[in-house]
Formats: sequence, structure tokens, C-alpha cells
Amino acid sequence: MAEELVVHFEKLLTRVDGLLSAVVTDRDGVVLLRANAPNCSPPFTESALGCTFALASDQASKLGLKKNKSIVSIYGSYQLVQFNHSSLITTFVANSNANTGLLLELGSELESVTQVIATALHERHSGAL
Repeated sequence: MAEELVVHFEKLLTRVDGLLSAVVTDRDGVVLLRANAPNCSPPFTESALGCTFALASDQASKLGLKKNKSIVSIYGSYQLVQFNHSSLITTFVANSNANTGLLLELGSELESVTQVIATALHERHSGAL
């Protein structure tokens, strides 16, 4: 099952022009699944991105707009699109000229995949107790 998920994420990199990295982490920043394009620079693949998103998302929810689902951050050369999928965080790193709407749609598509991962982790931790 894990190999199938890795292959699925690697196919995402070829499906979306400009997508450099797709990472799934837990809220503590532990990387559960990662696919990187060959030309992806290492700082954007660090696990701190997921943890930072969790903190920013929690702060944004205090604005009175309810729970935050995603955050888009655009920099000079890159963009980060991050999703809050229950207990997991999906992060896409793309070139600044990548289609942001397509990345947002892709994140919504992956919600079912991350739900499978979250369920498996929950069952594993429940069985370990």
C-alpha cells in the first residue's frame, strides 16, 4: 500500500506543470509521504513546513472565520499550497508560475487519500496501546 501511495504522489509531479514537491506530514511535522522533482531545492522539503502550517492555521481560525482549510503562500520564485486534512497536512511546493487553482483542486482530490493514511495511523496507534 505504501509503495502505491508513493507512486501516486510521484505521478502528481508530472501531472501538474511546475509542481516540485508533494509532502504529507502529521501536525508535528513528521513526514509520512514525500515525492520530490529532481530539481527541488532541499529547504522546501523540510518537515517544519507542516508544523508551521498547523500553527498558522490555528491562528487564522481565531479571526472568527471558523476552521482554516488551506493556505496559499506566494514568494518570488515559489508558491506553497498547504491543506489541513483532519490530522494530516498536505503541502505542495511549486514554481511561482504554476496554476494555483489546479493545485487547490488537486489538494481537494487528495483529501480521500490522506483520510486513508490518517485512518491507518489511528488504527496502528490504537492497536499499540
